[in-house]
Amino acid sequence: MFFQQASNLPSTLFKNMEIAPTSSLFFDKKSDGWVGLSWQEVARKTQDIAKFLISIGIRPDDKVMICSENRSEWAITNLAIMSVGAIVVPAYTTLTQSDYAFLMEHSHTRYIFTSSGSLADSLEKAAIKTGAVEAIIYFDKRPPQKKKARFECYDWQEISTIPQLANQHIAPHQLDNEFVSSVEKIAAENVCCIIYTSGTGGTPKGVMLTHKSIQANISAAADLLAEGSAGDKTRFLSLLPLSHAYEHTAGLHLPLSMGANVWFCNSPERFAQDLQEVKPTIMTAVPRLYEVLFNRINSGIMAKGGVTKTLFDKAVSIGTAKILKQHISIIDRAIDPVLTLLVRSKVKNRLGGRLKYFVSGGAALNPDIGRFFLSLGVQILQGYGQTEASPLISANRPKRIRIETVGPAVEGVEVKLSDTSELLVKGDCLMQGYWRDEKATADTLIDGWLHTGDIAHIHADGYIEITGRVKDIIVNSGGDNISPSRVESILCFEPEIEAAVVFGDKRPWLCSIISPSESFLSEYRSPNDQQTKLAEIVKRINNSLSQSEKIRKFIMANEAFTVANKMLTPTLKVRRNEILKNYKNHIDELYN
Repeated sequence: MFFQQASNLPSTLFKNMEIAPTSSLFFDKKSDGWVGLSWQEVARKTQDIAKFLISIGIRPDDKVMICSENRSEWAITNLAIMSVGAIVVPAYTTLTQSDYAFLMEHSHTRYIFTSSGSLADSLEKAAIKTGAVEAIIYFDKRPPQKKKARFECYDWQEISTIPQLANQHIAPHQLDNEFVSSVEKIAAENVCCIIYTSGTGGTPKGVMLTHKSIQANISAAADLLAEGSAGDKTRFLSLLPLSHAYEHTAGLHLPLSMGANVWFCNSPERFAQDLQEVKPTIMTAVPRLYEVLFNRINSGIMAKGGVTKTLFDKAVSIGTAKILKQHISIIDRAIDPVLTLLVRSKVKNRLGGRLKYFVSGGAALNPDIGRFFLSLGVQILQGYGQTEASPLISANRPKRIRIETVGPAVEGVEVKLSDTSELLVKGDCLMQGYWRDEKATADTLIDGWLHTGDIAHIHADGYIEITGRVKDIIVNSGGDNISPSRVESILCFEPEIEAAVVFGDKRPWLCSIISPSESFLSEYRSPNDQQTKLAEIVKRINNSLSQSEKIRKFIMANEAFTVANKMLTPTLKVRRNEILKNYKNHIDELYN
């Protein structure tokens, strides 16, 4: 594995292409299997798309939206936009038409790249509503243009026929030296993307990130992976949406800097199959996906039962004891290597067989789920970050994992606590500010320090423990300070509970809204059975909670929390305020 960055993000592609031009860089899943693009093919396509953008009038600082599932065209377009000094505005595919209209209007988007089908239809209608979009470019076949549309339409294939891109004087896989030189001159301090926050607490804010801020983050991430020897043939499975700051930095630009290749998973439902086929060495994901994997593995073991379950449970038990530095009997020490062969190796094979690291970020990982994977020999590194920090702030080190923490600050990042224990962050990775929101910028960036809004504890060795959100902390009527996220994490560790929201601010006790799992609803069909079983689970959980943390009453959600019903953000975080608003009448009844 090498590590090399250039003067800005797209120049890194052109520079590193020279090392192994014919080696594969990006892979897409097609109907006949995985199809790869070499470094020189990606570089040439990036150049051609950039020249197309110039030909249709895109200028430096223009805003260009990308909205599609993960695919090589997304990555190439991202690099092409940056190559002409324009600004990428990534958008999630799960948003509504009104959401897209807001992003287009707020960001001043002039051009859009998208795929096809219902997604393209939603974007087209939003573009017609705003009236400011000049062109939409489709990665797939261009659909018939809508009557009210005032924008031009192109598709990926026809772009190559534009006269300006003929380039007869340049061989098919070579680059235009004049163009490459112009890209190198783009200043690292320039804004290269505006990534909108997922809006857990209200209207999304546009975070302005520069080439420099993302490159500082990439350098820190590469330093982290080098400590654990990620290997020469590094494969990233790109699973999180590329519109997520986490994936945009760690799943796309980091691999470009370290000569790795990227396999784009365009359907999260198929990620278990993709793990088998791709055999990745690194995968970054949010905790929810590790929870799904945890439940799938456990369900499979439960279904097999017998000796298989006994051996599996023993492997987890001994592995967990080793992590917690608990006493291990002589017999358990003797059988542990056997369990590695019989159990842990099979789990690793189910994950592709070459996995070096799972990396978890974007939300808090339940420590028990982290220890579960670690006990089975699967390295899982919990990190912490915010879009405003490009996004990586801290991470566990490969050889020094303390899964109940988010690790120490990464290279180039300073952290400290405010008088109220809020985590403050400083470093080159910080955003330039919020697009068109000077007040929010002034409230968040104070004297060069990013106010994260997270309450934390910094241990003597620098390891950081996030204990809650400043705005979410519950102060009950007795004056006790309670972190709802801790209680929610314990509730959601139960396989019967898909999601939970805990509340009780200024109230005498805590209550919860619980969304059961699909398997629970299939097994317990009558409302009485569902209520009785959930009550048993809550009672059992309460035994491990302090007096002030105990759940006294609960409501069973009348529908699953999803992105579609706006109970979840596109990054699968619960929209606490939205849920509490929807269930307000039920909540009042709990305290009457």
